[in-house]
Amino acid sequence: MMLAGPCLLPTVYRYDLISCHDCGVLHRRRPVGAREKARCVRCRSVLYRGVPPDLDRIAAVTLATLFVFLIAQFFPIVEMEMHGSSISATLFDAIRTLWMEDMRAVAVSVFLFTIVFPVIELGALLYVSLALRAGYRPPGFHRLLRAVRKARQWGMTEVLMMGILIAMIKLTSVATLVFHAGLFAFGALTLMLTVVTSFDPRVLWDIGDRVAGGRLPAPELPAGAPARPPLACHACGLVAADSGRRHQHCARCGTTLHRRYPDSIARTWALLLAAAILYIPANTLPMMYTDALSGDTQDTIISGVIYFWDTDAPVLAVIIFIASIVVPVLKLAALSLLAYTTQRGSRWRPYQRTVLYRMVEFIGRWSMLDIFVITLTVALVRFNSMAVMTPGPGALAFCAVVVLTMLAALEFDPRLIWDHEEEKSGEQHV
Repeated sequence: MMLAGPCLLPTVYRYDLISCHDCGVLHRRRPVGAREKARCVRCRSVLYRGVPPDLDRIAAVTLATLFVFLIAQFFPIVEMEMHGSSISATLFDAIRTLWMEDMRAVAVSVFLFTIVFPVIELGALLYVSLALRAGYRPPGFHRLLRAVRKARQWGMTEVLMMGILIAMIKLTSVATLVFHAGLFAFGALTLMLTVVTSFDPRVLWDIGDRVAGGRLPAPELPAGAPARPPLACHACGLVAADSGRRHQHCARCGTTLHRRYPDSIARTWALLLAAAILYIPANTLPMMYTDALSGDTQDTIISGVIYFWDTDAPVLAVIIFIASIVVPVLKLAALSLLAYTTQRGSRWRPYQRTVLYRMVEFIGRWSMLDIFVITLTVALVRFNSMAVMTPGPGALAFCAVVVLTMLAALEFDPRLIWDHEEEKSGEQHV
């Protein structure tokens, strides 16, 4: 439901304004219902949702999710039995195995995406919501809410859950699997984190301002300074007057304010070039080695797709093919198209290009699926006398491709797509 109308005010400082993250249009806030969304009138990006600021609900759901998170981390996910021997593994065990196999960069990446970032989000949200519920703004309030926003961009619990399921289906053909509490905890955690991510940190920022007993003063403008369009903070959402200073910081959370991200296109091209170079070894080098009594084998991404297709699991073959081959190529192509057209100042289909950017942002993390499958597989198949699986150099290259393309998407400023539209219409937006 489109409820937010555009606001073309000059230099202002008001709490009832919000800037669109994707195109920069400034809107006036309007009340929305419990299941409604306020969308940008130009690019239809979701500005905010009608979620009531219920601190009791936020604290209760976050605390329950944190308990489930601890169960998922410390209880075994699955146990593998083969010819009288058995091995069980937790997520920590799988990460430690990668570290011991000299895949330390991959181990660190998996550790960050599946443990560190989710616990930062849950811990910060719980701490802040409990403090606000008690009637005070806690120390480090703004840093914690900024950390929540960053952690959500990199947390990949739902991708990990899909990787666990694919790994188990793959291993059922060679051994007997016994499911443990960690598996069910990860399933519940995936659903509960979906609820947690619906909590908008900007709502907590507004509550924190009220608890602190007042509103922030507007920034001081130099005498005789020309009127400038206001600046919006993409961390806390505060709209403030542009002081004209080179390095202006948000008066509420301290984030550096930019009308457009500095060197956005150049940074995006650099990251895309690095990802494109690494994409070749990621698909040609072995992702995993298998040392078994029947002989040694090397598995690449393509061989993994063929394996599932030949073992009557075409759905899994298609999922891996899309996530590990199609998605990285589409991300590279889509981001290259966005960077090229924006750099040339193209006015070609700005709305469609913005939608393309949102899609790239959404699907970026799913390319880690193959890495998570390898992580659990090499931890379980450690039967020294019968079979051992170890990660190959392709896993390191592929992990780097995923991280680089995600960074490229974050460095690209989608507001640049609309700059020439504003010049053509003579409008000034944030």
